[in-house]
Amino acid sequence: MSDPTAGPMTTTELDFALAAYREDGVWTVTPLPLRGEPDLSSVVSALRRYPGDAGVIGMISVDEDFFIVLRVVGGRARLLLSDVTAATEWPLAKQVIDELDIPLAEDDDEQVPAGDLAIVADLGMSAMDLGALIDDVDLYPEEMLEEIADALGFGTEFHEAIEAVG
Repeated sequence: MSDPTAGPMTTTELDFALAAYREDGVWTVTPLPLRGEPDLSSVVSALRRYPGDAGVIGMISVDEDFFIVLRVVGGRARLLLSDVTAATEWPLAKQVIDELDIPLAEDDDEQVPAGDLAIVADLGMSAMDLGALIDDVDLYPEEMLEEIADALGFGTEFHEAIEAVG
């Protein structure tokens, strides 16, 4: 059982979790079925079930606070966390930090991304563009993920999946 004083994440605090994959040039975006309190290994396992010419992309928004992008290609999972400081409050973010093997942020650290900024560079959004997007403090995680989806060519499918979740 997780410590309630540690701010445990429950599925009610997930804004959404989506899987996006492309087959024969056509994108499909679907809600990611996560049960109970999601952890990194269960998210990666859930993503591995989907096909895709270039792997599958997982997009998770948590409590309008931060997002995680995962890309599973073959047996390998690439990770991007939008804000390293989220790992001090959210178990799922801490698991990403642990997997990336980087130290836990201090409370006064800057809100900077951690992980693979080039995670979707081959699909249409460069590491520099993704970094600049994450630096925009006026955007919510959902808005950032929406811009990523638009840049990769599945904006419409992203909106439809968000509406299905909401």
